[in-house]
Amino acid sequence: MGMRSQGRVAVVTGGTRGLGFAIAREFLAEGMSVVCASRGAGDFKLLDDEYPGRVRYRQTDVTSPDSVAALMRSAVDLFGGLDVVVANAGVNRDGKVERLAPEDWDAMVSTNLTGVYLCTHAAVPHLRERGGTIINVSSSMATRVTVGAAGYCATKAAVEMFTRVTAIELGRYGIRVNALAPGILSEGMGKELTHNDKVWEVYRKRFALGRAGEAAEAARAAVFLASDDASYVNGGVLEVNGGLQWA
Repeated sequence: MGMRSQGRVAVVTGGTRGLGFAIAREFLAEGMSVVCASRGAGDFKLLDDEYPGRVRYRQTDVTSPDSVAALMRSAVDLFGGLDVVVANAGVNRDGKVERLAPEDWDAMVSTNLTGVYLCTHAAVPHLRERGGTIINVSSSMATRVTVGAAGYCATKAAVEMFTRVTAIELGRYGIRVNALAPGILSEGMGKELTHNDKVWEVYRKRFALGRAGEAAEAARAAVFLASDDASYVNGGVLEVNGGLQWA
């Protein structure tokens, strides 16, 4: 186990379950201190038991400017600074656009896109203190047409462009901004799909490796983006999908 990011401080939204939980765990294993932010505590106790003193939970609504600003301040207050922000919190609402309810559209935009903006906006003053990095979690669906997922695809595509623009704007402060675009994982949002044998048999054939990814596999890619190993990676989108053929 390497310690590429020993002593750094990270905030991970959606950090108490699924991919966010896996990212928080990998960061802790690398020697970071982590603030896990989410609406609910989820599996946080598992992290607290494993890494006492280096991980904290903060109930956060990523659609609220005040809540997100308080989250970033809490990382500084608890651990003395802020080095890494992972904007992972996201929601999906299924439905073709003709039947997609406005409130479901709003939920995806406010969480998946506005939540990413709010994390960047609130983190920049703290990250400027000592440089740092932002990792926005996108999806393979940002670049692949998925019938019935107009809202999710659109918001994730927007996240990738937001990432590219902010990488250019913030580079002068020593802040790197990249996106992580996982494919279908066996945890989190992909769990239901991979556990439906009939549906999964159709999707499985689209993967060159013939399987879904593990959350830890995508999380280790986040460790790379957060580390000095990625010191010249800025404005990129790192796909972690096992070789995905969508068409």
